[in-house]
Amino acid sequence: MFLVFEHRPSDSPLIERVWHCRSERTGTFLSVAATHCELVVTRYRGRLRVTLRGPETKPSLIGCPAGAEWTGIRLATGSYLPRHPAASLLDRRDVNLPGATSRAFWLDGSAWEHPSFDNAEAFVSRLSRAGVLARDAAVAAALAGDSQALSRRSVQRHFLLATGMTHGTYRQIQRARYASVLLRSGASMADAVHQAGYYDQAHLTRSLVRRIGVTPGRIQRQERQLSFLYKTTLFGSGYVGQSLSGAPPS
Repeated sequence: MFLVFEHRPSDSPLIERVWHCRSERTGTFLSVAATHCELVVTRYRGRLRVTLRGPETKPSLIGCPAGAEWTGIRLATGSYLPRHPAASLLDRRDVNLPGATSRAFWLDGSAWEHPSFDNAEAFVSRLSRAGVLARDAAVAAALAGDSQALSRRSVQRHFLLATGMTHGTYRQIQRARYASVLLRSGASMADAVHQAGYYDQAHLTRSLVRRIGVTPGRIQRQERQLSFLYKTTLFGSGYVGQSLSGAPPS
C-alpha cells in the first residue's frame, strides 16, 4: 500500500469523517462507489487545489503522484451544497475551485481560507451559516429508521436532491461497502453474504464487482488498494457509519 492515511470522526451533524492522506510513491487505487459529497484540499509541489467531489455509483481507477497530500471533509448524508447539486458532481464530475490567494479559494462568490484536518468543523459551520452548505433533516430521519418521517415518494425526492441518487442505489452501495469491510476484516464469503443480506454468493459477487470493482476473493486477499471504506452496521432503513478501516481516499 503506497498511501499513508489517517482519519477521525466528527461531532458535527454536517460531517461524516475528516481524513488526511499522503502518497509515498506513484501508484493507482480503485475509487469505489460512495454515497457522500466531500471537499478535498490537494497539496502537490507547493501548490494547493480545492476540489468538490460527488458521490460515486461505480468504481474507477485513479492515479496518484508521489509526494502529494490530501485533506478531505466528507459530508454527512443529507448535507449538500445547493449551488453544486450532488447530481452534477456524480461519478467523478469533480469541480476544481479557483484560487483566490495562496491561502484561500473562491466558492459561491466568496473567498474562503483553506480548511485543515483540525479546523474542519469550524470551516463547515461557517459555510452553513453563510448558506453555502445545507442539510436535509428528512434524509437523516429516514436513514435513522423513522418510517413516519417521509412517504416513499418523498424519500426518493429528498435523496435525489441531497445525494444525487435514489434511496435504493444508496442502500446498494452501502451494502457493498459493508460487505467489503467484512471481507477485508477476515470474514468468510458465507458470513459476508449472511451479514450483508445478500441472497447468495453469486449475488454478493455481482454487487461487489459492480460497486467496488473487484471480486470478493480479491478483496479478501487485499490485492488492490481500495478507497475510503467505512465499517458500518445495518440500522433502520439505511446504514449508519460507526468506524473505519484504513483505506485511501476516494
